[in-house]
Amino acid sequence: MEHTGYVHVYTGTGKGKTTAALGLILRAAGAGLSVLLVQFLKKAEYCEHEALKFLGDRITVRTFGGERRIGSPATDEDRRLAREGLAFLGTALASGAYDLVVADEIVVAAHLGLLLKEEMLALLDVRPPSVELVLTGRYASQELLERADLVTEMQEIRHYFAKGVPARRGIEK
Repeated sequence: MEHTGYVHVYTGTGKGKTTAALGLILRAAGAGLSVLLVQFLKKAEYCEHEALKFLGDRITVRTFGGERRIGSPATDEDRRLAREGLAFLGTALASGAYDLVVADEIVVAAHLGLLLKEEMLALLDVRPPSVELVLTGRYASQELLERADLVTEMQEIRHYFAKGVPARRGIEK
């Protein structure tokens, strides 16, 4: 009997969306599943990339982010990288080669207009039924929330960033 995959959305203003996806990646890899992590708006400069290397060929990581900083306007380079990431993700997802596919920060990329919301939603249509698909990021659209099988909203109650604490290596990056 073939495994049934589901669509997860991790959204909201709180910390932990990517972290939750990484926890699922760890669990899936531990179960021997093949995993693809595609990150939008991020470069391969985060500590999780170093940690994921220890899990070997069960996990493929691709990043599609430039020099953009949170709050800065989107550039043509941001748009180009997001389009490249979407094309890669669509092909990889449709191939069925992965048991778990995580599209990290794709929701934000669509919110910023780097991708069309409809293009992001089209990924749900090309997903083979056996593939688990996770989309993360703030600002999930109502259409995405309605189509997902699992929706988790991270809600910020308090965050030390408001006190001026910068992102720390090993904790936020």
